[in-house]
Amino acid sequence: MQRTLSDIGYTTDEIALASMAKALSHPVRIRILQLLAGETCCFTGELTGLIPMAQSTISQHLKALLEAGLIQGEINPPKVKYCIHRENWNKARTLFGEFFAGETCGGCLC
Repeated sequence: MQRTLSDIGYTTDEIALASMAKALSHPVRIRILQLLAGETCCFTGELTGLIPMAQSTISQHLKALLEAGLIQGEINPPKVKYCIHRENWNKARTLFGEFFAGETCGGCLC
């Protein structure tokens, strides 16, 4: 079977959903989001007190969540303050809701 080299043409919502799903693919990231969702903001140092992992490991997970747009950070030396990115969080809820409701493909689950 021969494959085509043509562009598949993903929508911006498909790309965003995949990025968010990838960011949510680790239990530590889920825990971080749960902790941040219950607060207005949180410093990285506080997260290491709540999640028994090295600061560098927590930072790697925060980076993945930042890249997906699920959280936002504000540099306030010597710390960085992290919060849920409310606009993108609401977009994620909508995209995942539509995806699991089967509304992404004309109502079917293909």
